[in-house]
Amino acid sequence: MFNKLICLVSFALLLSLVGDVQADVDWTDAGPDHLWSTPTNWTTDTVPTSTDMAIINLVPGPTIAANVDAVAMAVHLGNGGSTGEMTVDGGTLILDWSHIGEDAGGYGTVYMNSGTITTGDGLTVGDWGSGTINMTGGTIRVGQTFMIAGASPTATGHVNLDGGTITAGNLVMRDDEGAVGTMDVKAGTMIIDGDAVSTVQGFINNGWITAYGGNGTLQLDYNETNEGQTTLKAIHNLKPDPADGGSTAPGEVELSWTLPDPLVPGQPVSVDVYFTDDWEALYSFTDPAAIQVVSRQNVTSVLVQTQPKKQYYWVVDTYLGGDDPNNNPFFGPIFSFVADNLPPEVDAGADVVTWLQAGARDGNLDAAVTDNDAYTVQWTVVSEPDDPNNPDVVIADPSAEDTSITLSALGEYVLQLEASDGEYTGSDTVTINVYNDGCQAAQSLPDYVPLPGDVNGDCIFDQLDLDILNEDWLKDISLTEEWFKTE
Repeated sequence: MFNKLICLVSFALLLSLVGDVQADVDWTDAGPDHLWSTPTNWTTDTVPTSTDMAIINLVPGPTIAANVDAVAMAVHLGNGGSTGEMTVDGGTLILDWSHIGEDAGGYGTVYMNSGTITTGDGLTVGDWGSGTINMTGGTIRVGQTFMIAGASPTATGHVNLDGGTITAGNLVMRDDEGAVGTMDVKAGTMIIDGDAVSTVQGFINNGWITAYGGNGTLQLDYNETNEGQTTLKAIHNLKPDPADGGSTAPGEVELSWTLPDPLVPGQPVSVDVYFTDDWEALYSFTDPAAIQVVSRQNVTSVLVQTQPKKQYYWVVDTYLGGDDPNNNPFFGPIFSFVADNLPPEVDAGADVVTWLQAGARDGNLDAAVTDNDAYTVQWTVVSEPDDPNNPDVVIADPSAEDTSITLSALGEYVLQLEASDGEYTGSDTVTINVYNDGCQAAQSLPDYVPLPGDVNGDCIFDQLDLDILNEDWLKDISLTEEWFKTE
């Protein structure tokens, strides 16, 4: 009886473990559409769950459309020498990890148009095979390592960051000798946790990361664009305005650019400019006259009309002179922007250092908000010292752009000003550090240099310092024993 009980318990435990093992769910595209959310497009006739491996080895692959919340343990594209692709067009996809271009000889491509992809762990573009991300919008969030060309000499990975934002814990490229990994940045942004400037700059110096296919400049910073993070952007050599991938107020818009140097010194550079809200019309270029706004003119700007809530596309083709027909014209890339109501620009004011006087400190918040429409504002407390013996910060009028506050505790206060025009909001914060006295406040400044005679460190060179010096006047503490043993 006891042995039977052991067998039953063991069998039940085995069944429970089997239930925890992930399953492979293969994309078949057998349904009536190409949507991830259609159950009959998968081998199990059910969409993948968070414990499933989604295997995509077909073209066309699944599209994650708007308002679809897709999940899987992982997505693998290009297994066993196959080719697979996936499109994210407004929906969300949450994974533990993903490999694009899984096996040697396999090809995987992700088209990221809009929406979000989130991985708790890593995302590899080109694991043993070839992987590509073509990104024009949306957000990819990688919890840990974003790897372009993985740990294999057969790996090939390419990221075309034409738009949208990729955030990652860190960035690795060409993790194995022989692997080939590249990233070309256009209107998109790459954000990496921590200070990765030297790592990314090394990739740039190697020619692995480029801007606009070599026709632009990469902009790299740490802790400037995003606090505590490394940010990588690009700007085309034409320096388009409105910025590529940006937005501007609707109505009359000035398109402007910077002319390149001519190949023949002294010869003017002329341009053709095309402008439309129809990307296909510009891409296919079947009727260029219908969308041309400048024809062979030596100009650096043109006025166009835009409508609210529309995306526009434009191109500047330049005639550089010389004998090379490829330079006359030299075809520019497609820039884009959205004509839309812009959120209020908010400046909460410069950070402040102060000190308590009679147990409190009153001060003024001097902010500035810029917007084309009427707006409302609201001050809120983001954080303040946790001091039960002193009252919280008091904001005299939280709904006033400029107002006064009362602080009663030592430490750091962070206040936020948010402005809304009824459609969009903008915000900014101000940090206020409160000290015991003016000397402590002065000593907290990064450029603080003590007075040479301030012996007691009270920020004043006075009689007290002279008395301390006088007390030790002519004392000599130099060694007299010529061979002094320290033990």
